[in-house]
Amino acid sequence: MAGYKDSYIGESEVFLDFQQRIADAAQVDRSVLVIGERGSGKEMAASRLHYLSKRWQKNLVTVNCAALAPTLIESELFGYEQGAFTGANKTRKGRFEEAQGGTLFLDEIGNIPIQVQEKILRVVEYGTYERVGSSVTHEADVRIIGATNADLKQMCREGKFKEDLLDRLSFEVIFIPPLRERGEDILLLANYFAQRMAMECNQDIPVFSEQVQQELLNYSWPGNVRELKNTIERAVYRSKGDIISSIQLDPFENPFASGNDVPQLRKSEKTGIILSNQASKQEFSFDSLPLESLDKTKDALEASFVQRALKQAQGNQREAAKLMQITYDQFRGLYRKHGKPQALA
Repeated sequence: MAGYKDSYIGESEVFLDFQQRIADAAQVDRSVLVIGERGSGKEMAASRLHYLSKRWQKNLVTVNCAALAPTLIESELFGYEQGAFTGANKTRKGRFEEAQGGTLFLDEIGNIPIQVQEKILRVVEYGTYERVGSSVTHEADVRIIGATNADLKQMCREGKFKEDLLDRLSFEVIFIPPLRERGEDILLLANYFAQRMAMECNQDIPVFSEQVQQELLNYSWPGNVRELKNTIERAVYRSKGDIISSIQLDPFENPFASGNDVPQLRKSEKTGIILSNQASKQEFSFDSLPLESLDKTKDALEASFVQRALKQAQGNQREAAKLMQITYDQFRGLYRKHGKPQALA
């Protein structure tokens, strides 16, 4: 599988622990749920679960449930008989049939409609199903691996996912560690991607300056390994020498933009400090806050400043500290206190 090794290079403790959980779960012939952020390698985890299992010689069939219209998911999974609906000119096998004896990987499983979830539940419980437009029962010997970045338990509470199905699929639930939690693995992967891109471009393999290495380590990587790969490959092909001394974390940063529209604190004649926004022309006075809300207001203000600074610094915590005119240790204290800002998570 292309890119299989990309997400499975690492030496950090959290990553090795994740790898061991994959290896352990692969040996037990039960359904597994893989939870991970975008770009973290959910499909790679499913592939490893399959090829380390006793089913490795049979098919691994992947279905991206987010890429299919809800009305097509049922026929895609279970197949259909000729004449079952308009356009069904011949009988077609479904993905369960293709995966017979092997593994069926349901990526973005939260996108499956409730009606189809009921049929999947029957497969899990009884090992049988029918094609669309047929009453003939087929047996299914398939291991199901589901993956998502959605909160399936919350979806159950909202009636969007069947609790019975979640119970059957969650024999083991494995969380993929996000790249930002893997420490020095970031540099390990960065050097790996740099070497591959340099070979593709027929260039000498460049090295990263200490400043760039620190930027890579400080950035939150919301797109995880996929984002890191794109960032490094872009830097390598743009590089003109043996050392990469700068890196662009946001390729959509507009070089022609005229300033930013970040709200600023300024002095008010009547109330002292007010928050103004030139674009909206709206003003907020601290006089409107209850006197007993001091602690909550302080926390909210600190969290807002941390988030704005990180956004402007493109995730670089040292640069964010400079923008706030505080020390790096002070910034790290605020960062730990208020958690990772949602916009960068």
